[in-house]
Amino acid sequence: MTTLIARGEAVELTPDPGFGRRIRRLVRISAVALGIIWALVMALADTSNTAPLLVGAGWLTMPTLLAVSLKQPRVRYLLIIPAGLVAAGLGVVVATNPASSVEQAGWWLLLAGVLLGASLGGWFWYRWLPVPTAFHQPFSPGRWALITVHAGAILLGVGLILGAQLT
Repeated sequence: MTTLIARGEAVELTPDPGFGRRIRRLVRISAVALGIIWALVMALADTSNTAPLLVGAGWLTMPTLLAVSLKQPRVRYLLIIPAGLVAAGLGVVVATNPASSVEQAGWWLLLAGVLLGASLGGWFWYRWLPVPTAFHQPFSPGRWALITVHAGAILLGVGLILGAQLT
């Protein structure tokens, strides 16, 4: 039987030094990954200025908030804002971009990956739902598996979008 952890404060919202290393890595990853996503939206998405503005704002605020949160962990509650901005921008792209089916699948995968990452943050970091003990520890194999699916969807989406440009 799976035991659930109560909704109490998670290590993700504390100044725990071990988790601080993960935050520093997330600063770098989000700066690069969201920069690539923004560049794709700017270069390839046939949308209004709304999508690039939303994704660009998310790109600027995500690594910034993560970096600030190293000294003020409660700032991590605000990470829902850049996640929402990027998701909304990608939502505009999938709703309005007349791309090929392969490229459109890439945009959908990118959106799904971003939404999965935001959902995992809400679940594990904010404890919106009880967390099974198997997922309680930030570096548990179960969490890494879910993070791999999140990152894989984003990478596959980027690959499909770029691959569609070669045909």
